[in-house]
Amino acid sequence: MRAVSIDFVKDKVLEGERLSPEEALELYKSLSLPEIGTLANLVRKRKHPEGIVTFVIDRNVNYTNICIAGCKFCAFYRRKSDEDAYTLDIETILNKVKELVEWGGTTLLMQGGINPDLPLSFYEEMISAIREKFPQVQIHCFSAPEIVYLSKLEKMPIKGVLRRLKEAGLMSVPGGGAEVLSQEVRDKVSPGKCSVEEWEEVHRTAHELGMTTTATMMFGHLESIENIIEHLSRVRKIQDETGGFTAFIPWTFQKGNTELDYVETASSVYYLKVLALSRIFLDNFENVQSSHVTQTMQIGPVGLHFGANDLGSVMIEENVISSTDFKVSIPKVEDMVNAIKDAGFTPAQRDTYYRVVRIFN
Repeated sequence: MRAVSIDFVKDKVLEGERLSPEEALELYKSLSLPEIGTLANLVRKRKHPEGIVTFVIDRNVNYTNICIAGCKFCAFYRRKSDEDAYTLDIETILNKVKELVEWGGTTLLMQGGINPDLPLSFYEEMISAIREKFPQVQIHCFSAPEIVYLSKLEKMPIKGVLRRLKEAGLMSVPGGGAEVLSQEVRDKVSPGKCSVEEWEEVHRTAHELGMTTTATMMFGHLESIENIIEHLSRVRKIQDETGGFTAFIPWTFQKGNTELDYVETASSVYYLKVLALSRIFLDNFENVQSSHVTQTMQIGPVGLHFGANDLGSVMIEENVISSTDFKVSIPKVEDMVNAIKDAGFTPAQRDTYYRVVRIFN
């Protein structure tokens, strides 16, 4: 006999009360997709009664594909000796940012591999050059594993690395490199990356320094639902302590040219159910994003009825998921606007900080 009554758990959600991890597990296991989706939709309406769904215009620049982490889910990384290994020079990066600005974008998302040949000064010079030439662009760059590696490379505390990057012009930190924040899972899929505790330290420290970050989760590989709930519990706890996360962004692993290609592809039902659970459990997060990049523009907007109030980005460039067999189709602004309207919501362009800059009536 189960220790937790599902009716009791549902009542807690309806009353706006916080769920324990045990109650979240009961909710996931006991409810069908439509049932948990209905509850998540109620939570979304409670937080966003105006019915606005946001998106950002950005560019995802991968400044290097050289990486020593060797994550089993990644098709993008290369060894230094590979023919197609690269590191972009600053002039090339500035040209990419120029195109972003000309396209009406506000956010530069920049991540690379863990490249042992790039010192902290490389990152400082790159960020400083972007800030100087394009002060209007919001610089949202570098994942926790990159920052942790720089800390070890430079023999400098994480706080020191982040402070120097902030002084150079870094404005916020994306949640990449989280995968699933359960060490049991990380040991299987990304043993060469930072630990759960190190990922958490980067984000707590960034918040302490006055920078916002996002929390992400890449799932649909070797995790259990218990691992997912551990991940949600960890980011909720940080948000309780700092309030520094702007959004939670879950997406699914896509196979093709990876060491995890034997894993069965995660279904859209699984994605939507985890999305809904995330919206319900993360009561201290204002924004939850639905992923059209991994779920397509057919399923991504459906996530807006399963708790999400953001549909991600219209991006000029995407290289990482495109390295797999999954065919990424990036919508244009009008496609995004129409998809949000067709889903029954009011579309709005936002910036990195989830501030609305334009509403499309």
